[in-house]
Amino acid sequence: MAERYFTARRIAKLGIFSALAVILYFLNFPLPFFPSFLEIHLSDLPALICGFSMGPLGGFLVILVKILIKLPFSSTMCVGELADLITGSAFVLPASFLYKNGRTRKSAVIGMLIGSLCSVATAVVSNWLIIIPFYLNVMHVSIEALAEMCSSVIPFITAQNFYACYIPLSVIPFNLLRCLIASLVTFFVYKRVSTLLKKF
Repeated sequence: MAERYFTARRIAKLGIFSALAVILYFLNFPLPFFPSFLEIHLSDLPALICGFSMGPLGGFLVILVKILIKLPFSSTMCVGELADLITGSAFVLPASFLYKNGRTRKSAVIGMLIGSLCSVATAVVSNWLIIIPFYLNVMHVSIEALAEMCSSVIPFITAQNFYACYIPLSVIPFNLLRCLIASLVTFFVYKRVSTLLKKF
């Protein structure tokens, strides 16, 4: 099965999508209504398109490659990259799996909707149980200092109510926005990209 999947043509396509994902990964930017360490990037877009075109495995491989390339440049001791791997996979895998079984516009929309919900739910659980505790540990930052970092956009956040404020006011809307952008762009460009890929 691995030999049938990894043909020269598929490897070339994976290389193109991975390169685009890496470029978009480095072109990240903060938004004024989220804490500055939450940066929007569009690197899930090539992974989602690849997942629609080449199946869930292709989409996951694009996510994995971009993370591995980004790791040496991490400014968060790989915490941010771990978060991107978890939430990106939770978004792309369900969406591409559902589209693979239907390959219609309706299945694409349903897939992206389910993928978005899975990604947001995964972001909530992973931030609560893995990402934030891991960040505090490896960066040697206190929960009070992290709350202070968020206070410019959530003035009433404290160490005591951190999770109760940070998750619903930052994690959920941030990940919804991230998935919405990738889903909208994919919805409007996928058919054109798919036609080019078939020619390729």
